[in-house]
Amino acid sequence: MAAPVPISFSSLSQDEEQTLTDLYRRGTPANTLRAWERDLAYIAAWKAAVFGQPLVWPEDERVALRFVLDHSIDLNDRPGTNAHEAAMELIAAGLRRSLDCPAPSTLDRRIASWRAFHRIRNLPSPFEAPLLRQARAKARKAAARPEKPKSPRPVTRDVLETLLATCDDSLRGIRDRAVLMLGFASGGRRRSEITGLKRDDIDLSDFDERGLIWLRLLETKTTARGAAPRLPVKGRAARALVHWIEVARIDAGPLFRPVSRAGRPLPRPLAPDAIRIILRARLKAAGLPEDYATPHGLRSGFLTQAALDGAPLQAAMKLSLHRSVQQAGRYYADVEIEQNPATDLLD
Repeated sequence: MAAPVPISFSSLSQDEEQTLTDLYRRGTPANTLRAWERDLAYIAAWKAAVFGQPLVWPEDERVALRFVLDHSIDLNDRPGTNAHEAAMELIAAGLRRSLDCPAPSTLDRRIASWRAFHRIRNLPSPFEAPLLRQARAKARKAAARPEKPKSPRPVTRDVLETLLATCDDSLRGIRDRAVLMLGFASGGRRRSEITGLKRDDIDLSDFDERGLIWLRLLETKTTARGAAPRLPVKGRAARALVHWIEVARIDAGPLFRPVSRAGRPLPRPLAPDAIRIILRARLKAAGLPEDYATPHGLRSGFLTQAALDGAPLQAAMKLSLHRSVQQAGRYYADVEIEQNPATDLLD
């Protein structure tokens, strides 16, 4: 019996192609779509600069190998080469920052996007070839470097209290207090998860009797749409959130919103970058450098504080929704080694 012939993307009717494209857009997280768009622009510009040709599907293995090689070396010492000149074009176009060797994680992400584009078209990826797989592994080892944290410092409880002290009783202060406390207390939520919340995602049915709020996340980076569990928010964080809802009169629509200069909540949601802006403003108001921490500091701060308080890792992960024990455990390991009695032998 003959093997089934794979469906060619080009053989689809216009209606089928449009329906499939719409399905991918609705079924893919917005952050992933934005990353795909950036990576596609970069890959297309790189091939045009190096080969003077547009992308083809499926892509040639020699092109894929050249991509791996060009992004596994420091081009500062390779002036006059084709790879150097192509990189300079990408820098001029704002698609590349420098001639330094990109981080292995950056190369892996762009290759993952390129592979995804092939899967969407039901085509084999050139990166599955044995030579490409081996080249990627060697490149990853050759360019290995210490992993940098996503936030310079974790926003632990003491730092958070310092930030909260800058939030006054204005509408903006009430909102920022609720944003920061919810972002920390609910397990260290990501920026997109906070700005994507709607009023319907907040269940206040247990608040009057138990002081408890249930938070529903439509989807997260580690959970599929509709599969994220309800998360509890209690105590001060719950009261801060209810205060914002009542004062801003949020009955429906986006939960967190911009505040006008006149001090009125606007009907639209916060922009994805708003959490960073809020955090920087509160850091500055607290007398701390604006780059003291990033929004990811709320997430790392939650796990770091959980470790400092002796909360079991698995219990903290039920709120943070980390899938990897190894990844979440790094925060616990950092705290544990700092408090290890062996570090005080000289004293």
